[in-house]
Amino acid sequence: MKRIDLEYDLVVIGGGTGGPMAAVKAKEKNPKLRVLLIDKANVKRSGAISMGMDGLNNAVIPGHATAEQYVKEITIANDGVVDQEAVMAYAANSFDMIQELDKWGVKFEKDETGDYSVRKVHHLGSYVLPMPEGHHMKRVLYRQLKRTRVEVTNRVVVTRLITGANGEVTGVMGFDCRTADFYVIRCKAAVISTGAAGRIGLPASGYLMGTYENPTNCGDGHAMAYHAGAALANLECFQINPLIKDYNGPACAYVTGPFGGYTANAAGERFIECDYWSGQMMLEFYRELQSGNGPVFLKLDHLAEETIGEIETILHTNERPSRGRFHEGRGNDYRKEMIEMHISEIGFCSGHSASGIWINARGEASIPGLYAAGDCASVPHNYMLGAFVYGKICGQNAADYCAATDFTPLDESQIQAEHDRIEAPLLRTSGLTPYQIEFKTRRLVNDYLQPPKVTRKYQIGLRRLQEVREDLKAMVATNPHELMRAMEATSILDCAEMAAVSSLYRTESRWGLYHFNVDHPERDDANWFCHTLLYKNAQGDMSMKKKDIEPYIVPIDEAEKNAYQRLRVVGEAA
Repeated sequence: MKRIDLEYDLVVIGGGTGGPMAAVKAKEKNPKLRVLLIDKANVKRSGAISMGMDGLNNAVIPGHATAEQYVKEITIANDGVVDQEAVMAYAANSFDMIQELDKWGVKFEKDETGDYSVRKVHHLGSYVLPMPEGHHMKRVLYRQLKRTRVEVTNRVVVTRLITGANGEVTGVMGFDCRTADFYVIRCKAAVISTGAAGRIGLPASGYLMGTYENPTNCGDGHAMAYHAGAALANLECFQINPLIKDYNGPACAYVTGPFGGYTANAAGERFIECDYWSGQMMLEFYRELQSGNGPVFLKLDHLAEETIGEIETILHTNERPSRGRFHEGRGNDYRKEMIEMHISEIGFCSGHSASGIWINARGEASIPGLYAAGDCASVPHNYMLGAFVYGKICGQNAADYCAATDFTPLDESQIQAEHDRIEAPLLRTSGLTPYQIEFKTRRLVNDYLQPPKVTRKYQIGLRRLQEVREDLKAMVATNPHELMRAMEATSILDCAEMAAVSSLYRTESRWGLYHFNVDHPERDDANWFCHTLLYKNAQGDMSMKKKDIEPYIVPIDEAEKNAYQRLRVVGEAA
């Protein structure tokens, strides 16, 4: 492997949503800053929004909602386990970001007065802003990268951070997935924006890449943060979403709700009042499937033709254009029948849930010089707009950090160890393929970790996952692309083990289906009203500790605390 040495002030890892924003805002804050945006694909079409997005799920717009209302909503939806200051940092900057995106050329739906056309989907407030032409999002972002002269390196897989004597970030390492060149990039700070860990569980279809999340987002950032010594928060709070049966995409009752669509049981009856994605909503979904009233469906067949046409335009032209082709192949017609839904595989995603690299309201992780934004960071229910906002927060604060920080000598022992780890699969002539390792890991996740969670199953699953770690010593890669898959398989295994360790630590049930523990079925605020942090201890093992929840800045009334536990429609068929 040829070694390539580079030097930048700031390295931003991940070219999807939060990463480009972080790079742009760092350059705007300090034009003299040398900023590198690095992606294992190509930033023109990378990340969860590679095909665009159909709307903003959490727009806090004056006249429709206040920042305080939004903070209250997310606190209640997340069973109280939030850092309200971090949620407020998003909410207070939400509208400014929408206006900036508007100026950049992002097209949001507006009413006849020119006001943003906000819809209600959340249980309490109104925060959904449609984007009828959201397929152009990546082009808009790329123009800003060129305008601010951010340097971009594509097709380089970042695998590890380099740290200094005090645990601070001093560089990043990785390799080119087409040439296998080994990269060592010296820097003062890094922003991780690598998206969700969406390839932990195995989809019901059995396809490795048939995940709900963008499958390229496989937990690389979670793994590199962990191995650098950073803490990760609430990893037992899984992401589990409703999706179309046999299709790797959301059923979008969330999107169709403002038009009159909803989630229904086999009798066509609505059984939950709110289709906003929360753990409690998914628990009610799961209970309906188990009750004999299933399957569960997306119901649109009662709507007018013009309404269905508008829904098809939104769902079949933005984000996942393959959706229309899937329905056509199956002979599904929204006008004539309900569309069968199912439960997705598990993952880590703060955008839809609450688990990720721990950060504060400044985007700072727990080690100096490390920042995180988007679905890989810990701010709950952040979605795309949250990735943009925290990308801006991270970029600006990282720019200040770099201005006040000198370069630190690189630890050559860390570099050599990572070089040898990456190169090892290329040196083997026979063994296990990355696909075999990955499939085995993800099948074990489905067998033992998919909720409802059972302690004994988790103990067996953790032991089996640790056995797979021995298999890594026999993994072989025959080319640089397979080497990328090999490193991804290692990250997936790391994330699966984190999911098991974290879930065994929190001995209660919380967040609906996300952490529904059969052996501890009740919420236990006396012992577990806290964050859980996973970290790498001095012996190199995964360890857990509790972190107190900071005092609320937006009070929650007693009558409001359980609002999301009251989602089931009264009088439903049983």
